Amino acid sequence: MINMILVIGAFGQLGTVLTEKLQVKWGLNRVIASDLVSKADFNGHFETLDATDFKALEQIVTKYKITEIYHLAAILSANGEKFPLHTWDVNMTSLFNVLEVARIHKVNKVFYPSSIAVFGDKIERVNTPQSPNLTPATVYGISKVSGEIWNNYYYNKYGLDVRSLRYPGVIGYQSLPGGGTTDYAVDIYHKAVKNESFECFLEATTKLPMIFMDDAIRATIELMDAPIEDINVRTSYNLSGMSFTPKELYHSIKKIYPDFKISYKPDFRQNIANSWPKSIDDSSARNDWEWKPAFDLDMMTELMIQKLKEYYNSITV
Repeated sequence: MINMILVIGAFGQLGTVLTEKLQVKWGLNRVIASDLVSKADFNGHFETLDATDFKALEQIVTKYKITEIYHLAAILSANGEKFPLHTWDVNMTSLFNVLEVARIHKVNKVFYPSSIAVFGDKIERVNTPQSPNLTPATVYGISKVSGEIWNNYYYNKYGLDVRSLRYPGVIGYQSLPGGGTTDYAVDIYHKAVKNESFECFLEATTKLPMIFMDDAIRATIELMDAPIEDINVRTSYNLSGMSFTPKELYHSIKKIYPDFKISYKPDFRQNIANSWPKSIDDSSARNDWEWKPAFDLDMMTELMIQKLKEYYNSITV
């Protein structure tokens, strides 16, 4: 059978990069990107899709004989707290649509991104284990926990091969922040490259788990490529890259930009961050499908700054 891939939410922070990697892996003709609106510079097959519309999703899956779905569409943590009921509705309705369409039309695999937002304050915050008490503090986290449980249900009840990762904060140069609590760690690089000072919405010592985009994408593809018999977690795998504080990130950047300035003005996102882990135990992923991150903080800083300098130079020429 020829693999046909559907990416829902293809133009978000993660989707933008994952779609390109999947196109390289499978070919332009076998990857269908979908989102609420198109992008003028997108190269490939695109379908406009609101994932809360069951019939529209079903039409795309049948039209292209989709065999794998990457369901990336969601309202994230910080934005989600502004409109909690709407966030719940969008996040859960879109997931149910994906699961039901995949079940009915016998889609081979589904990928569902979860998040460290599933962890509440009643956990071990250092090396948070794979199966702790999950009492999240945000509606985004509540929707992700619920999604994990439904994924597990669909696997056990229907044999639907749903796979998932609990992403830490994802840091990449390919797109702007998308409304998450860890977005400071993307924005700070933009400010440094533009020779602007940075006001951080978290306290200097707030340690959070993060991952560089290249590692996050590689982990996603490695998980989806793993033999089904190696997948032992059907809720969502813990995933870890590195952990650092805003102050540590600032000092990493200062090695390249010695005059870079930072100030701290914590807002409502501080309370969200305080409920999350400081570091993650991802030994299940390492044991089951041999996950291992490639980037540390300084390696990430070097590449982020290099790529953002290239970007800003290109748009000022």
